[in-house]
Amino acid sequence: MKKNETLYPLKGVVQHYAWGGYEYIPELIQQENPDQEPFAELWMGVHDRGPAVLTDGGEEVLLSDWLLAHPSALGASRTQFGDQLPFLFKVLDVREMLSIQSHPTKEQAEKGFAAENEAGVPLSAHHRNFKDDNHKPEVMVALTDFWLLHGFRSEAEIAATLESEPAFSSLHPLLKESGIYGLYKTIMEWPQEQVDEVLQPLQSRLSQAHLTDKAHPDFWAKRAFEQYGGEDGDYDRGIFSIYLFNLVHIPPGKGIFQGAGIPHAYLEGVNVELMANSDNVFRGGLTVKHVDVPMLLSHLKFDAVTPEVLEGEALNSFEAAYKTPAADFQLNRLYFPERKIYYKPEPPKTAEIVLVTEGTVVSGNNGQVFAQGEAFFIPAGTSYELDVEEHTTLFKALVPVSS
Repeated sequence: MKKNETLYPLKGVVQHYAWGGYEYIPELIQQENPDQEPFAELWMGVHDRGPAVLTDGGEEVLLSDWLLAHPSALGASRTQFGDQLPFLFKVLDVREMLSIQSHPTKEQAEKGFAAENEAGVPLSAHHRNFKDDNHKPEVMVALTDFWLLHGFRSEAEIAATLESEPAFSSLHPLLKESGIYGLYKTIMEWPQEQVDEVLQPLQSRLSQAHLTDKAHPDFWAKRAFEQYGGEDGDYDRGIFSIYLFNLVHIPPGKGIFQGAGIPHAYLEGVNVELMANSDNVFRGGLTVKHVDVPMLLSHLKFDAVTPEVLEGEALNSFEAAYKTPAADFQLNRLYFPERKIYYKPEPPKTAEIVLVTEGTVVSGNNGQVFAQGEAFFIPAGTSYELDVEEHTTLFKALVPVSS
């Protein structure tokens, strides 16, 4: 191993969205938060809205600029993805539920981005749907118990729910006549007065209920009413989705993949997330951000989805890979119950970003110490050795390539 090969310290960028938590990310990155500002996401990548900072020889430089000067650091991924990092690595702390949303395919993103550019819509515009020309598949691994909505339930399951909830009695004929697509399109396009008329009895019932079962949609619907709608109406139509989508619990260490067109919404918890380098989101409710129902409907898959919880494919006794169909990224989790020398004699074929979520590692290359909340960038072709203390957890982002 070449001892002069460097692992570069990497500093992520915090996004202070209103739904974020107050403690997890500040404690992770060891930053005080006396004003109780929401720390929603920690970004580690090259996206324009939050480029990470790399330290090289004591000098700080944007990772995106450093890669332009050192394109060979990307290795084999350059053939398909060019001279920039194709993924965006994140930590999310979801205190309040996020929007009902989906993401485009690569082709849809390219066409939509070009169309909004041609129409003269500023990139910073509130109503802009396409922030870039990339798709946004994403995989997440839970750090705490995590709850989300993921894909449409089967028509039979939806029918049973509509029949059991008196407030939804008028929706069952819609499902029977028009299927999932017709039902969802109708309720998402209703005028606000009709949304309020249907949801008011549900709100009235849930407001009097003491709910503790997070595995039941009523729990999240009550929270949504409290978060997005008062007793006087103007209820958020995203509440319907809580009953139409799969409600999924992901325990710590397990994950799930969201492909293009799969409707989803994060409800609560902390996770590590890895996605294509994009910020394209179509929203349909449970948010104060821009909602574009026609755009959402035109980019959804209405087929029933059976959620697949990812266990992680064991690569050895301490490392697991959460493999997905996406060519842009792969997320690995490494857990070391005891002190160990982690040695990579065969250098990685693509660039890697490693985040320490628990414990400490020391680089055998040059003695650098990386503690909890710190990240480092490993250029392609860099052999490395880590002295890992006991009870250390690392997450590694990379681009999968065939051997």
